[in-house]
Amino acid sequence: MTDTATAPDPDLVSALRALSNPVRLRMLRRLREPERHFPVEAAVADPAEVGVCVSHIQAKAGLAQSTVSAYLAELQRAGLVRAGRVGKWTHCKRDAQRIAGLVAELGRTL
Repeated sequence: MTDTATAPDPDLVSALRALSNPVRLRMLRRLREPERHFPVEAAVADPAEVGVCVSHIQAKAGLAQSTVSAYLAELQRAGLVRAGRVGKWTHCKRDAQRIAGLVAELGRTL
């Protein structure tokens, strides 16, 4: 039998690939509630508005900065997080609207 269904959405496949790594998944979950998981008193900007400083994400993960940057870049390529600068610091924030769209697409696909 031949499967006549269309190919899966490449954006959905990219997101699922990014989430297949448990550390990246944990990072994304922590970014959902930044005030709970990261030191708000050490933040240079509002984590709910601009995201969490990559150095705080790195400290929480307990991994090398290069590894954390690579993981966050994968999440960003998949459209799950957005990165922005606050002064000399890079901050990452979940893209909640994009995540909701991907979840809806997953529901339609499966």
